[in-house]
Amino acid sequence: MSSTRTEAAYLRSVTAFKNPTLDLLHGRFAPFVVAVLSIVFTPDRPAVAVADAHVEVAEAIDELRAAGIDTDDDRRIPAGTAREICRGWVRVGWLGLQIEDDVEVYRLSAHAVGALEIAGRAGGGRARVSRSRVRTLLDAVDRLARDAESDPARRREALLEERAALDAEIAALDGGVVEPLDDDHLLEEAENVIHLARELPADFSRVAESIAAMQRDVVAELRRDVRPTGDVLREYLERGRQVMQATPEGRAFQGALRLIGDPENIDDLTDQLHAVLTQPFSRLMTPEQRGELDAIARRVEAGVQEVLTAQRRASHVITAQVRTHDPIRDRQVDDLLRSVMAGLHRWSQTRSPGRVEPVRTLPLADIGHLRRSLGDVRPPGAPAPLASGDSDVEFVDADTRAWGGPHYAELEAYVATLPGGFDLATAFAGADAETRRPVDLVGLLEIVHREGLVETDDVSIVEAVRPDGTTRRFAFGAVIAAPSRVSDAEPPTATETDADD
Repeated sequence: MSSTRTEAAYLRSVTAFKNPTLDLLHGRFAPFVVAVLSIVFTPDRPAVAVADAHVEVAEAIDELRAAGIDTDDDRRIPAGTAREICRGWVRVGWLGLQIEDDVEVYRLSAHAVGALEIAGRAGGGRARVSRSRVRTLLDAVDRLARDAESDPARRREALLEERAALDAEIAALDGGVVEPLDDDHLLEEAENVIHLARELPADFSRVAESIAAMQRDVVAELRRDVRPTGDVLREYLERGRQVMQATPEGRAFQGALRLIGDPENIDDLTDQLHAVLTQPFSRLMTPEQRGELDAIARRVEAGVQEVLTAQRRASHVITAQVRTHDPIRDRQVDDLLRSVMAGLHRWSQTRSPGRVEPVRTLPLADIGHLRRSLGDVRPPGAPAPLASGDSDVEFVDADTRAWGGPHYAELEAYVATLPGGFDLATAFAGADAETRRPVDLVGLLEIVHREGLVETDDVSIVEAVRPDGTTRRFAFGAVIAAPSRVSDAEPPTATETDADD
């Protein structure tokens, strides 16, 4: 049994040391990695542009080598350029690459944040078992036991005891009795707050990374999904909306967000921290401790923003993938890639190693007619003539063609029967009911204008009949058809007058 327990403990330890956090601290260049990451990434600067990070890492390497840190006998700085070093940190999981405002940036991973916190805590001195930390533990246990209690009577009794203690404290304050706490005790309380706050950045980073990992899993599942697009849309769009509930870290963060998500709570936290820093005991704190205490509110706000940004990014990516999801096309692309890989494998087995002739040109696709300029709006060819037969025309309720344009064919046939020099208003009044619509008056004006017309100083008034039986009266300058063509004549404009329906 002892051997089995020892073996199990050893396997757990091996698994733990495979974690990037411990790998960072256990590596040969761990002091260099921790030092550089801690100066490049700060609580007020969680994301750094890739180009800026490469420059700053290169400057740090030059400064360390100038100080004699890196020697041939004791090499403490990894080989390679700053870019190669940073890319290596991305591969092992200490840095993450993201696009923010169209700029590629580095962000510390949750493992790196945890490693920096461990290194900072270890380098800052031994943690003390103080009254503040013990009380924090006891308060947490008491709160857990009270929340887990299902007996209403016991919960009521605990609340009454808590209220009695608060009433006693209020009564003491009303009587002017205040027991001031000594500075050492307040310093312990402040150190405990700083200790608790140091763990928050790693927690926020873990939530953001869990959301990003869930997003990658969903996209990978979506690409393998061969169901109809409609079924995929409903499921994956819902997952995009509920992205925060998809991971344990996300659900835990939502609970914490109810306490810290309100901007007023952040403002209150900032005011309380500033009030603490004005107390006399704060002079016992080191400048680093005062800086950490003052930055707690900003760290919380930045952590919340990081998680919410990861949530929005994941929702956007999932939604975009769903909208462009095409199982048939994806399957065709996969089949094509597999065939290409199979062809390369067969080629590599049959051909001897050597120089490969590159493909200098690709086959030209037959794309038919291509416009030579954007301004050329003419079609490549004449369109097919429209069918004029009525056999294939179907109407649901009524024939809506009566509300269309002028009946040119009928009007031209009617004008051909009229003598030369006819009055247009008289000719319109004598037309059939089907060709006395308002649009037919315009068509008649156009036909007469083509053959030539003469305008007079008189005013003609005609009555047009719309397809629904209503009438409209129009007044226009009198027009007489000329026996011969008048090329420079302009068609008059009909003006609608008050209709007497």
